[in-house]
Amino acid sequence: MVEHAEDSGSAAESLMDKITEKLHGHDSSSSDSDNEKEKEKEKSSPSAIKSVANRVNRLFGREKPVHQVFGGGKPADMFLWRNKKNTGTALGGATLIWILFELLDYHLLTLICHGLILSLAILFVWSNATTFIHKSPPRIPEVSIPEEPVIEFAAAVRFEINRAFAVLRDAATGRDLKKFLAVIAGLWVLSVVGAWCNFLTLFYIAFVLLHTVPAVYEKYEDQVDAFAEKAMIEIKKQYAVFDAKVLSKIPRGPLKDKKRV
Repeated sequence: MVEHAEDSGSAAESLMDKITEKLHGHDSSSSDSDNEKEKEKEKSSPSAIKSVANRVNRLFGREKPVHQVFGGGKPADMFLWRNKKNTGTALGGATLIWILFELLDYHLLTLICHGLILSLAILFVWSNATTFIHKSPPRIPEVSIPEEPVIEFAAAVRFEINRAFAVLRDAATGRDLKKFLAVIAGLWVLSVVGAWCNFLTLFYIAFVLLHTVPAVYEKYEDQVDAFAEKAMIEIKKQYAVFDAKVLSKIPRGPLKDKKRV
């Protein structure tokens, strides 16, 4: 009798264990299905669709923010007007230099000499006047150019020049007709702009554009990207027509890779 009661108790316990396992399995499966549904909703939400579209359709296939494209840090802050005081000072100084050299026909050597004369005269008079007004003489700091920034700047300039030489070499090899036409068009536009103004004015225009265009683009990023996408589609269509009517009819010899002995 006792054994029968124990068997019935163990059977009841095993039955309860099976029921609880089924309930837990059902809960876990339902929770998994709920999580999958939530993930699908998140993927199909307008914000997710917009983020995917923005990531794909950015100008020049850009995936990083504009601030990171410019390397981040203080230079990017100046280009994007994150520090308005520094950016305004840089633009004001560049405008003053352009007015002096371009509009007033000032010369660089003359400006440097006049600036040094004025500075030395003020410091000399101030240093000698301290004995009569009983004040401390001016502290003239020791000015020295650090080595590391100069090396970094020279390395950056060297890298950009070598990259430009590589682009010119690739265009001259004749393997990529599209790149050749793009380089020729860019050089022609640069020559036309150079005929309109001198190097100082061209450098000043580039400096102003570098401190204004990125900030405007970051503000109206979505509108500019949408317009640029439509423009690129139209340019590709026109290039395909030009290629079919003109470029494809130009006779070109077969390019064969020479085997090295």
